[in-house]
Amino acid sequence: MDHSGSLVLIMAAAVLAPLLAYGVSRWISVPLVIFEILLGILIGPDVLGWAGTGDVIDVLSQLGLAMLIFLAGYEIRFDRVKGDTLKRSVWAWLIALALGLAIGTLLARGGGFGQGVYVGTALTSTALGAVLPILRDTGDLQGRFGAVMMAMGAVGEFGPIIAMSLLLSGRAPAGSAALLAAFALLTAAALFWALRPKPPWLSRVIAKTLHSSAQFAVRLVLLLLVAMLALSEALGLDMLLGAFAAGLITRLVLHGAAPESSETVLSKVEAMGFGFLVPLFFVVTGIEFDLDALLSGGRELVLLPVFLMLFLVVRGLPIRLLAPRDLGRYERSALVLFGSTALPLVVAITTLGVEDGMMTPGVAAALVGAGMLSVLVFPLVGLRLLARARGPEGAEVVRAGRAGRVSEGESW
Repeated sequence: MDHSGSLVLIMAAAVLAPLLAYGVSRWISVPLVIFEILLGILIGPDVLGWAGTGDVIDVLSQLGLAMLIFLAGYEIRFDRVKGDTLKRSVWAWLIALALGLAIGTLLARGGGFGQGVYVGTALTSTALGAVLPILRDTGDLQGRFGAVMMAMGAVGEFGPIIAMSLLLSGRAPAGSAALLAAFALLTAAALFWALRPKPPWLSRVIAKTLHSSAQFAVRLVLLLLVAMLALSEALGLDMLLGAFAAGLITRLVLHGAAPESSETVLSKVEAMGFGFLVPLFFVVTGIEFDLDALLSGGRELVLLPVFLMLFLVVRGLPIRLLAPRDLGRYERSALVLFGSTALPLVVAITTLGVEDGMMTPGVAAALVGAGMLSVLVFPLVGLRLLARARGPEGAEVVRAGRAGRVSEGESW
């Protein structure tokens, strides 16, 4: 099928996914991203063979990934990610990275050290974007547990991106570190500008054009995103680093220049992202998912549950050990499950690994499959643990959150 026909099918799958999620929500809460990827597999070359990819679809898919990471960066609140909790989060991730690289190298076998680095880095990620909407719906994002999860998840998003730039760039570590330092300095300058008081006219222009064809604020947000993507590319760094930094900067700019309009502006950007680009990325992920390699290779199929367990060991165990002591037993266990939930960065890392020839398609499919299962299973169990921590009233909150969770935000 030509590219235009494939694009129509991809968008049809994106429309069908929330309908399916809504239909099954009365029995079980299934994250929207699962249906998007499964529908992509269904219409892709390994099953029905109706849809494929091409240059235009690939570009749109990359923009979808960039928008996904951008919105994850936007969610980070500096006032809640700081102090001892942040230190614990950083150490938990560094321990996870050491474990991940060691275990990934052992599992790589035929793929060599390069594949071990890709696998190990993927095992340290946290799908913060998938977790935050769930916790927001149940009211757990606002309390102490939400603050700790925000810190752990932020490091679990940002850490792997840094590791990818350092370990997977193909450059010498010293060169990669120098480029990262240059990017950090430029980003710090942008953050300093974002924190400075903005002229009154900026707020007036944003408010005046908020509901007009000018859409100044939305254009400004997209300019920041594109500029940071271009900066990361110019320095030879992964585009995800630029997208994440753009999200951090955008939050500070909007809340500093026009706090009364920031939520409306964000809703417009989210509509663009979750209404078009992000679901397209996940459906294309399903189309490119190598189902044959997973099912035909016995070792790869066995690796799927192994990787699912390793998410808990590599990412979850350090979180359990370093979680703040003021959290209760059930909360600490729930933190492990939410922190071990992974998918978007797993997809990004495995895609790069296959493209670079450092990861076999079967291993990549097993990792992505394990990531899909983690998004499906871990948050559900985590919510039940949080309900126990809250007592009898917790079950009612979880049921209410489950009923309202079929939203675009859950695509993360």
